[in-house]
Amino acid sequence: MSGTGPPQRFISGVVEGFYGRPWTMEQRTQLFKREQTWGLNTYLYAPKDDYKHRMYWRDLYSAEEGEQLKALISAAHQHDVEFIYALSPGLDITFSNPKEVSALQRKLDQVQGFGCRSFSLLFDDIEAEMCRADREAFSSFAHAQVAVTNQVYLHLGQPHTFLFCPTDYCAAFCTPSVSQSAYLLTVGGGLLPGIDVLWTGPKVVSHVISVESIDEVTSVLKRAPVIWDNIHANDYDPQRLFMGPFKDRPSALIPKLRGVLTNPNCEFHPNFVAIHTLATWCRSVPSAGDTGEEDQSYSPQKALSLALTDWLQVFLNPDQPGGPQKKGSPDEEAMQTDVGVYVPGPGDHPLYTAEPLTLADLNLLSELFYLPYEYGPRARSMLQQLDWLRAHSTAAAADNDQSAEWHSQAQAFDQMCEAVVQMFTRLSNAPNRRILYDLYDYICDIKSGVGLARAHIKTLGGRGARPSAQVLNLDPEPWGFRGGLSGEIQRMLPCHGNRDLFRTPPMTAVYTVRPLRPDDTVTVQRIFKEMQREEGGGATTLQPLMSDGLFSGGPLASGPCALVLEDEEGLCGYALGLPDASHAPPNTQRALWDSLSAVYPSLITMQLLPRVTDPAPATRMIGCLLSSLKSCGSRGAFCELRPNDRRMLDFYTKLGSFKTLPLAGAPQEVIALGTSL
Repeated sequence: MSGTGPPQRFISGVVEGFYGRPWTMEQRTQLFKREQTWGLNTYLYAPKDDYKHRMYWRDLYSAEEGEQLKALISAAHQHDVEFIYALSPGLDITFSNPKEVSALQRKLDQVQGFGCRSFSLLFDDIEAEMCRADREAFSSFAHAQVAVTNQVYLHLGQPHTFLFCPTDYCAAFCTPSVSQSAYLLTVGGGLLPGIDVLWTGPKVVSHVISVESIDEVTSVLKRAPVIWDNIHANDYDPQRLFMGPFKDRPSALIPKLRGVLTNPNCEFHPNFVAIHTLATWCRSVPSAGDTGEEDQSYSPQKALSLALTDWLQVFLNPDQPGGPQKKGSPDEEAMQTDVGVYVPGPGDHPLYTAEPLTLADLNLLSELFYLPYEYGPRARSMLQQLDWLRAHSTAAAADNDQSAEWHSQAQAFDQMCEAVVQMFTRLSNAPNRRILYDLYDYICDIKSGVGLARAHIKTLGGRGARPSAQVLNLDPEPWGFRGGLSGEIQRMLPCHGNRDLFRTPPMTAVYTVRPLRPDDTVTVQRIFKEMQREEGGGATTLQPLMSDGLFSGGPLASGPCALVLEDEEGLCGYALGLPDASHAPPNTQRALWDSLSAVYPSLITMQLLPRVTDPAPATRMIGCLLSSLKSCGSRGAFCELRPNDRRMLDFYTKLGSFKTLPLAGAPQEVIALGTSL
């Protein structure tokens, strides 16, 4: 299958082929050292955003750029890593124009002059339409690509390694199938035998690559493919990072393939796991009993454990690139002063001491950022636990075995959240800062998300704890929600999230606002008493408003000024209003109410159970109530709250229309808010 030269070796290593900022020369040199240490042998240079690799492929490198490439190629060779230079001319090449082919050859001749001996032509991610000149010269797109690729291969002297990436580079792109693809059949039959073909598997990002699928494509291509593996690629989603093991590729594939190259995360340092576990996989030798269904010679979990153990040493080693200055270094000595070492006194705050990063932290990190098609065990457990706690939230307030179970599960969930926070803290203080900087956006995001979930579960738990003031916030801080424009757009599209890895995600609650009915009164009073206990108990000036007399045939018996909120579990809130507060039974606050009647004649009260975390239905319900009061002729409405009811205080304040009212002689435990109608 190959040109002249030494026997072929199994191609194994890394392709820098992602979209985004290319790696630095220093990072690539570090990669070569690791590849040599771990037994990998290849690096394919194909960064999509190197504009002279793809967009301006015709342009020659400047003298300075040439020196950098020479140094990089030399560094690869010094570590026994084969440097493959890839060019991607497919965006705008005219295959039938001899000048275009000459430009292609001239560019590769230049790189060959830098010391490169292995090459690749990539025709991935391009439109499969030919220009008129090419349509007149070639019978198909595949014929055009094959003709130019063969010509360049021969021009370069039939390099020992020459890779071709087809436009249909995975089974999902083949029409009608791999075995019947006219494009692949042309490629397989037309490419010279010494040219190897890149293949990503069943999909662009393949979950599983089976022996049977490789047998099929090998038969069509008439050669074993080189896998360009995107299992750890993250350039398609800036919110994802993959640090799980190389898996779902049985070691029985090894004798069936020409090689495997991983195209990993855009961020260099988090790829330690992806590349390390690939190297472990490549060293595994299929046993006679391997069928491809259950790998007997490679364990992803063991490979992950080995990788994380080695990575921990890199994290903790200050001599690694990005670590702090060594003690006694010139830079440190230049910063010393005569102040000396600070020692806190007996009454002073103790010095902060960072806990060292642990292997358990890196295991958790990997499980939180695992693989495209699955979360790690603890990430799955957190999602399942959160889903269960939400679905069974009504048990939290009960006084039975179900309540005990709910609170036990809530405590377990809280401990999992705390582990994430502690992991974040220890990662943030690890000596190797460059690794941290690649990870920081991701670990900060997961810490914030876990914090929101943690607060929500504590709110649902109740038992004397006041509801979270953040949950019903209509004007949250930016850190209080996730997303951005892209997230907003996706949530507006039909079936968004039907490919989420968590197969049973919590559904968005559906709320109904309707008038109060006579059979609701017991439940409304129960909600009132329950939330009174949540707020600390004691007497309240609103007790007369909740009296049986007002419900039984009184002004709250029915009508537009008495509304309830209902979800799938039943009543979960209410909003009640007296158009004229003077109709309320006599009470200690009557004089204060009368002082407000000229401007704010109506009295309102609203309350929601802790399980209502969406401010939208509450806003809708209070809007309907105020509109009804206005229709009854009211000029304004007021409500009374306790200072410790931060949840409702924040809600009314963030509405924007309510303001605090002065109440001369009112007790300190009463706050009045009013709005004009």
